[in-house]
Amino acid sequence: MLPIVKPGAVSLADVLPDSVAALGGRRGRLGLPSARSVVVVVIDGLGAHALAARSGHARTLVAARARNIDSVVPSTTAAALTTILTGAWPGTHGLVGYRTIDRDNDRVVNQLSGWDGLMVPETWQRSTTVFERIGNGPIAAVAVGPAKFAGSGLTRAILRGAPYVEEDDVAARFAIAAERARTERTLTYVYVPELDKVGHRDGVESSAWTAALEGLDSAVAVLDAAVPRRTGILITADHGMLDVPHDSHVLLSQHVDVMAGVRHVAGEPRFLHLGLEEPAAAVAVAATWSERFGDSSWVATRDEAIDAGWFGTDVSAESRDRMGDVLIAPRRLIAFYDDRHGDVPGRRMVGQHGSVTPEERSVPVIRLGAWRQ
Repeated sequence: MLPIVKPGAVSLADVLPDSVAALGGRRGRLGLPSARSVVVVVIDGLGAHALAARSGHARTLVAARARNIDSVVPSTTAAALTTILTGAWPGTHGLVGYRTIDRDNDRVVNQLSGWDGLMVPETWQRSTTVFERIGNGPIAAVAVGPAKFAGSGLTRAILRGAPYVEEDDVAARFAIAAERARTERTLTYVYVPELDKVGHRDGVESSAWTAALEGLDSAVAVLDAAVPRRTGILITADHGMLDVPHDSHVLLSQHVDVMAGVRHVAGEPRFLHLGLEEPAAAVAVAATWSERFGDSSWVATRDEAIDAGWFGTDVSAESRDRMGDVLIAPRRLIAFYDDRHGDVPGRRMVGQHGSVTPEERSVPVIRLGAWRQ
């Protein structure tokens, strides 16, 4: 039986819309009080489970008594950041995974770094951003993040409507946010990808990840002390993460029989999108995969996954086309790699995410500044 996702529940889709509402004196679903200025910090990869397990190393974050909410499906950066910045679920905004199927051009595209002329960010991402909806109104918005993301395809797709301030140092990003908060009715979005990078490289169980968390916690404490009164600070994440041992990798070169009829392998190691030669064969292919991997993974046809709420309540035709005909979401500590055409560099990753387990989907919402509970 597939896990049921409830897109109507409070989720990442509420983070920025509710922050904007608070600047106008209105309470949204997160219950944020009115604020003079707002800072929203997204710490990539800060899962609620991993944070709770290392509470002694993140006293500022933990002392705020975080509320846990759900990320989207799949629990991956391209899909989740887009939901945060648009307030829409993947079935609506169209970024339905890390690598997705571009059926019009018979290929698989990378939605983090694979943007090209056939994949125009301003139209590929189908929803208006929260910044675009603010427009030229009384709220002034800005996004702050590493220089390497300035002007990237994903930035153009999900941050349109706000100027992008480049800053590679985390503490300096927070200093920019604190300075901007001195001006009334400002919304500052700060992106922090450093923890996620350490998690992928060393794992969330590693001392390196714990040290990175400690450093971030200290920087957050400085931010909290630096902002003016009546500044609301909201800290959340796009997804969690768990460590997958190398010997738990499932290599598709060793399961060539179940690949019969599969034309494209998209998604990521913990959430496969299988595009078929004949989409009508989805039920049969799903049955084959379920027989082989059903004890370790949820296996669903696209229609079954949509019916279970995985991609939200409003799934567009364009989004459906980008999904696999069959979806594989591990529930145990395994990861799938398509190594049929050679070695896969991604196998060096330790920390992984993408599936619908609580470790990957549950993220904290931490309220500081004027919003401290």
